[in-house]
Amino acid sequence: MTSPDSLVLRVAGRPVGRYVTRPELPARLSPRPHLHPVTTLAGTAVTEVSPADHAHHLGVGVAVPDVEGHNFWGGRTFVRDRGPAELDNHGAQRHTAFQLRDPDGFVEELRWVAAGTELLRERRTVAATGLTDTAWALDFTFSLTNVTTAPLSIGSPATNGRPGAAYGGFFWRARKESRAPEVFTADRYGEAETHGTRADWLALAGEGWTLVFTGATEDTRRDPWFVRAAEYPGVGSSLAHTRRLPVPPGATVVRRVVTVVADGTPTRGEAAALARKAVSQ
Repeated sequence: MTSPDSLVLRVAGRPVGRYVTRPELPARLSPRPHLHPVTTLAGTAVTEVSPADHAHHLGVGVAVPDVEGHNFWGGRTFVRDRGPAELDNHGAQRHTAFQLRDPDGFVEELRWVAAGTELLRERRTVAATGLTDTAWALDFTFSLTNVTTAPLSIGSPATNGRPGAAYGGFFWRARKESRAPEVFTADRYGEAETHGTRADWLALAGEGWTLVFTGATEDTRRDPWFVRAAEYPGVGSSLAHTRRLPVPPGATVVRRVVTVVADGTPTRGEAAALARKAVSQ
């Protein structure tokens, strides 16, 4: 069952994800469309929404903690020389319309609004594709256009003075389990070794499930990975790693992340092969 505010993604007729367009959430959580639950083909859930440790984590979507001082991530804002602070600066991503809506994907228009002003207009393209009997791929592209007459810039807690916290962009909050998930790339292992690095693909493996993330454009591959495993399971891109990302009036930022959603735990070689296949679909 779906409501007018949600749709279900399917692979070969099998439901694998629910997309919520108009979540009813308080302003401090920066309401935004998101995918939850997302599942493996066997039905194992691999996302969480508003978990106790971070109520503003909303499944799979796009979240940015600083767009010209406005918070589109949710929760507290990191302020230089002050630390995390509760500020009345939260924006919201507002679903405008679907340009395309099929069982295996959609194209959506969104408005990023803060303090009564539209700052960014987004075109979001999401597609679900089968890969094997035990794996499918979620292809997620977002394009952010500055619709104001002034320059905007995207920042992160890292660019505001908090080392190691360059989150902001595509973000996947995975399901928290009794033990932390494994994290690995082609040549690195563990949260400490993979966080903040650039890699063709990065895998997060839990109890009976694995997510393999890959940047599918040159700009996306330049963004380092943001990785959390011990505190909570989450992976995202870093639009603003060491410096703010400028977005002049009329300019557009485009990123594409393809995620393999697999049952079981593939080897490094198998993960690499799945990532290649997912991007080439």
